[in-house]
Amino acid sequence: MLIGMTSEPEQQIGAGDPDGFQRLWTPHRMAYIQGENKPTGPEAGDGCPFCAVPAMSDEDGLILTRGEHVYALLNLYPYNSGHLMVVPYRHIADYTELDERETAELSLLTKQAMGALRSASGAQGFNIGMNQGGVAGAGIAAHLHQHVVPRWGGDMNFMPVVGHTKVLPQLLADTRKMLADAWPR
Repeated sequence: MLIGMTSEPEQQIGAGDPDGFQRLWTPHRMAYIQGENKPTGPEAGDGCPFCAVPAMSDEDGLILTRGEHVYALLNLYPYNSGHLMVVPYRHIADYTELDERETAELSLLTKQAMGALRSASGAQGFNIGMNQGGVAGAGIAAHLHQHVVPRWGGDMNFMPVVGHTKVLPQLLADTRKMLADAWPR
């Protein structure tokens, strides 16, 4: 017998019965883990979500703003509340493939994103970047996208460190509306 163990029979707990543990359910992450919304190949017609989203309404596509060559949308699987991406309409994989107008607009929308996030949520800093290629961590390597992740002092708590879980305090639809309303016109 182990120390602290009793010889009494173990109580059977059924599904949904309280057992003293607090749980944070994140079932939306299962879609990401299982590869939902991932393209089946490298071409635009291979189910690329960044090619499909512009045909949706802003609310359904989580689009914050639309430019002439580039658009900004919330990340469906965010690292932090307000995590957004700036994406060219054109289906290209590499930053060097952007033309001058796309490059300029991607830069402009990134600056606007920072302003909207500061205004709407008081973001104190940002992680901004692109993962170029699958080996570099790009989840959708075939369509270029730049991440803009807002940061706040102390936003890294025990959850991601110990529980490998990120607690997001706001629904994506509410975050989209808040940032769209704060976006410079």
